[in-house]
Amino acid sequence: MTTRLSIKTTEGDIIIRLYDETPGHRDNFLRLAKEGYFNGTLFHRVIEDFMIQGGDPDSKNAPKGKMLGTGGPDYTLPAEFVYPRYFHKRGALSAARTGDDVNPDRESSGSQFYIVWGKTYKPAELKQMERQMELQQEQEIFNQLAKQHHEQIMDLRRNRNRAGLQELQDNLIEETKKLCRQNGKPAFTSEQTEAYTTLGGTPFLDNQYTVFGEVEEGLDVVERIQHCPTDRNDRPIEDIKIENITLL
Repeated sequence: MTTRLSIKTTEGDIIIRLYDETPGHRDNFLRLAKEGYFNGTLFHRVIEDFMIQGGDPDSKNAPKGKMLGTGGPDYTLPAEFVYPRYFHKRGALSAARTGDDVNPDRESSGSQFYIVWGKTYKPAELKQMERQMELQQEQEIFNQLAKQHHEQIMDLRRNRNRAGLQELQDNLIEETKKLCRQNGKPAFTSEQTEAYTTLGGTPFLDNQYTVFGEVEEGLDVVERIQHCPTDRNDRPIEDIKIENITLL
């Protein structure tokens, strides 16, 4: 069953579809919408050629200039990455979250979301991103292996065993290379490449934030919102309000 909702804003209506493959995010968003949780909230963070963000309950009736973006229910949602099937193309609906330093499992905010605008990319730019993704994969695997050998590393350091540390590091590097070969090099699919070079989006967010839906109608409204003037905290100068979100 397709779940479609209308986000009624002061700039016009945006029709979204929620993905069944991300049931935790779908059901949570639908429940909050039915409860009227989003009614009167603002698109409190807007960055041109990037995205528009809403869902902060603290934005209701917030005075001009107030910094927003930390509000939400007292829970987070486990990440539901369905990648590369769902990615950050223009119009993607994704869950906001705190950074990896305090949120290594990349759990989503209980209510805050963003709609992607982004920009179009040249094929050469995507190739460069693939190389960066490859380096990131190598670093993440190496860090995981090092974490597994934490006690051994600490013992070698306490004993000032430089030769042992070097040998362990060499072994971890070889194991990292082996696992990377098994995983294969990260690469954009043909669908992603087509979308990012023609429609646009934010490929650098892929597999980092949960994409749980997309805009079906009203991209012109998203475009107007992402063009609006903002203050130094990326809050629109003139409030852009979500009047309600209703099930279609």
